[in-house]
Amino acid sequence: MPAPNSIKDCMRRNPLTINSNANLVQAVETLVEYKLTGVTVVDDEGNPVGVLSELDCIKSVLTAIYNDGDPEHSLVRDAMTSSIVSCTPGDSIVEVAADMLATRQRRRPVIENGRLVGQVSSSNVLWALMENSRRRVLSSGS
Repeated sequence: MPAPNSIKDCMRRNPLTINSNANLVQAVETLVEYKLTGVTVVDDEGNPVGVLSELDCIKSVLTAIYNDGDPEHSLVRDAMTSSIVSCTPGDSIVEVAADMLATRQRRRPVIENGRLVGQVSSSNVLWALMENSRRRVLSSGS
């Protein structure tokens, strides 16, 4: 098996998503249930429109509490980050890893031709980097 070099080699296909019109409390429950730090937000056609992180959720819930509101009335679209920093299946793992460090983002939607085809997390990237490193060490030792 060749060493993983591109995002397609380590991405999670068919990632969990959440609709932008979903209730924020439901989104939080999903993040907690699946032990996720964030999820890609999609519109009714399945197109990626944002990213919802745990920190986005905390900020929105705190805002509702401070304003004597109820988080039950908050929607994902109001809490999500609309600007999507994404990658493609063909992107280099090393380049995506470096950009994750620079932007301090732990996950990336993987988008091809405007459609969400996967998601890559910092743990996926770390695994791929370690696999690359191991294979180089093993092949140089032969």
